[in-house]
Amino acid sequence: MCGIVGYVGKRDALPVIIKGLKRLEYRGYDSAGVALLNGSLEVTKKKGKVSDLEKALEGKEHKATIGIGHTRWATHGEPNDKNAHPHSSSDGKLVIIHNGIIENYASLKKELEKSGHSFSSDTDSEVLIHLIEEIKKQNKCSTEEAVRLALNEVVGAYAIVVLSADDGRQLVAARKGSPLVIGIGNGEFFIASDATPIIEYTNNVTYLNDQEIAVIKDGKLSVKTLSNVTKNPFIQKLEMDLEDIEKGGYPHFMLKEIFEQPKSIFDTMRGRLLSKTGQLAINGIEQYLNRFLNADRIIMVGCGTSWHAGLIGEYLIEELSRIPVEVEYASEFRYRNPVIRDTDIVIAISQSGETADTLAAIELAKSKGALIFGVCNVVGSSIARASHGGAYIHAGPEIGVASTKAFTSQVTILTMIALVLGIKKGTISVSRFQELLIALDSIPGKVESILANADQILEIAKSFYKASNILYLGRGFNFPVALEGALKLKEISYIHAEGYPAAEMKHGPIALIDEDMPVVFIATKDGSYEKIVSNIQEVKARKGKVIAIVTEGDAELKEMADFSFEIPSIPDPLVPLLAVIPLQLLSYHIAILRGCNVDQPRNLAKSVTVE
Repeated sequence: MCGIVGYVGKRDALPVIIKGLKRLEYRGYDSAGVALLNGSLEVTKKKGKVSDLEKALEGKEHKATIGIGHTRWATHGEPNDKNAHPHSSSDGKLVIIHNGIIENYASLKKELEKSGHSFSSDTDSEVLIHLIEEIKKQNKCSTEEAVRLALNEVVGAYAIVVLSADDGRQLVAARKGSPLVIGIGNGEFFIASDATPIIEYTNNVTYLNDQEIAVIKDGKLSVKTLSNVTKNPFIQKLEMDLEDIEKGGYPHFMLKEIFEQPKSIFDTMRGRLLSKTGQLAINGIEQYLNRFLNADRIIMVGCGTSWHAGLIGEYLIEELSRIPVEVEYASEFRYRNPVIRDTDIVIAISQSGETADTLAAIELAKSKGALIFGVCNVVGSSIARASHGGAYIHAGPEIGVASTKAFTSQVTILTMIALVLGIKKGTISVSRFQELLIALDSIPGKVESILANADQILEIAKSFYKASNILYLGRGFNFPVALEGALKLKEISYIHAEGYPAAEMKHGPIALIDEDMPVVFIATKDGSYEKIVSNIQEVKARKGKVIAIVTEGDAELKEMADFSFEIPSIPDPLVPLLAVIPLQLLSYHIAILRGCNVDQPRNLAKSVTVE
């Protein structure tokens, strides 16, 4: 949540900050603001998108080579000008931008009010800059020291950057639970919530760890812990190109990312799967192979789309390796006092690697002795660093808030994990292993063939974009696909949609079926095909409109359904990788027809770094 940008160097700071905020707008777009230091601090902030901030800045001189900027996803206080960041101290000499939540802000605020502080916003973030100001005044210390002392008093999560009018060319940054990356250029430094604003200028970065403070001063970077211990920052190269974060001719990032899936799935398999020689290796699994093979249980934790990927992973691992699997919402897992044993393995799934609830679930499981295996997309992310081992999905940057290519890459890596464990345990035959390996290798080409017929989905969308409710049904491996299809539609079109196991339709949802209720069936030719045909007939008998995702050449279901879309034949465990593609396209086209902003849906942000 929230996008943070900071810059100090030789360039004009404002264009760097504005461009960075636009790149980070997928993290929050309720309001935006900048603070520039040119002798004195100039703060401009505005409700709305970064484009609204640009309009507010028009016609003004903004010459500065140091500054900070923020794009907000609201937590404390509604989206408006006064609650936008940056927030200022009482004397106007300190400003802060903040991503996260200060949980004890109310008690801190009361104490500060007793000391004469007054507040102009409803945010927790403003309380923090007043606290820093008060500590600096009382202790007659530097800004850096005041930030350190203040952060030792706060409870919660934060990524902050502080700019002081008294300190010249200095930025102070800190993090706990929210990501922060520092780019190191030639005589210049960049600070951001993630690497997308930085890659244009440098590929040398360092990621702050929890409870670390970075100070950029006099062209140098220093890092300390909250307990004042000096650290040596680890500099690494970004695995990202500028073209990865541009739209590349597509009208929206979401559509671009849907069409990137042949490549992203291939990249997930690259170097791991060699179907011609029958080899499959995942280094993270090999490192802990005995723990996996002897595990009493695997627990998968994730949120949203990652949770759906985990459900498919449960079906795959239990089917192919016969290891019991449980899938947990990370947000519930961390609070319900779960039973965790030191023989358990926890697979934490997160596109960003920064999901707050998933990170908290990891820490809980680690404290109980479980092995943590991270499945992430972002190299150097918090979950990757908190895990004992893991596997990157290598899907490339995903900018659209509604996850598409990250989902299929997550499912791809979980499929490979299930296959590796199955063949190592001897729970699947060599011939079955080879069959699935060859089929998995064919997935990118089959996804390309689906995308070649994407216009058919647009025609279906034209018939249903005015619907108020849509039901998604599937069985077996396709039940989680139904959940994911419904989530995508809800996220970007604001149509109420629910995913159900098709067999559960008669236990309640069938009461909703009438001529105004579209029902999407994932109805491929698998082990439950006859059952799904019966479910479709039950919907048709009640005048429901049926949209069916069917196996290529299935004339029977094409005749039965009102609308259908064919996907290539593939073994049952791999169907989700194909069946989800038309559902992503259906959501996209319906949302566009409804005039929705598919890349920045209301109330949502890409990376949920707060509870």
